[in-house]
Order: sequence, then structure tokens, then C-alpha cells
Amino acid sequence: MQSVGFKEWALVCEALGTGRQSIILRKGGIAEGRAGFSFQHREFFLFPTFFHEQLGRVRFPGAVFLPAALPNEIEIRYFVKVDETRVLTDWEEVRALEPLHILKESVVRERFEYSEAPGVHVAFVRVFQLDPIWRFLDAKAYGGCRSWVPLPEPPAGLQFRPVEGKK
Repeated sequence: MQSVGFKEWALVCEALGTGRQSIILRKGGIAEGRAGFSFQHREFFLFPTFFHEQLGRVRFPGAVFLPAALPNEIEIRYFVKVDETRVLTDWEEVRALEPLHILKESVVRERFEYSEAPGVHVAFVRVFQLDPIWRFLDAKAYGGCRSWVPLPEPPAGLQFRPVEGKK
């Protein structure tokens, strides 16, 4: 298994990991390169990112900001398998995905309209909870505004339990 992390808001990681969300919407990070963003990996670990603005950009009540495990430590709880990806350039198609994610419409619209070419990348995913939680030291290699980061080798004996969606 390739050990790669996909950087995503911690609240979105938890929504995926608890079945509240079943898609990933992405326009791309500043440091994606000339080709821009793509879902270049079909399997990856969710790498949670933390910043306080997330709380006001999601639409479920009782959202709790999840602090990082310990200073200088990364905590990986979830693994993702991508079933399908699409690039959507029709706003009504993107808007119809609202039941599948926790982001406020204004946030999705901002991503959709971010560049000269309106649209977003969508991945329909299956999520797996890790047992035990995988922890390792933070490093400069994980910084920056990019979506994909190489991770260390996962620990032996890591178990993957499928996450069921909310009914």
C-alpha cells in the first residue's frame, strides 16, 4: 500500500469518518503545480488540518473543533478508497450534492468560482476507520498549501473498519 496523505479540514475528516459526508470536494491548493489539482491517488489516508475558520464554514449544528492530538504530532484516523471522480462545471450539479457533504453552500460556491474556469473536483469515496489510530511526529514535509503529502510507512497490524453512512 502506498503511504500518502490527503490534507483536509479536520471537521471534514471527522464528517467522513462518522458517515456524515460521503464525497470530497476540491478545487485545489495554491501549490498544486501547473497541472492543477486532481485526485491522483485512488487510496489514501486523511491527513487532518486545523484552523479555527473551519467552524463557520460547515453547516451542521454542534460542530466541535478538534485540536491536534499533541503538539508536533499527527493523528491519522481514516483511510479512503475512491470509487469515482468527476469534474463538475455546472453549478446546479454541484449544488445537488449538498446532502453528501457538510460544507456551507457559500463555501462550495467560493470553491466552484475560484478561478477563471468554474468547477470543482468531486470524489465519491468509501471511508475506513483505523484501529489503532496512527500517530507520528509532524514534519516540515507536511506543511504548505498542497493536497498530497508522502507519509511514513504505516504501522504493522493496522486494521481498517468500514464506516457506515448516516441514514
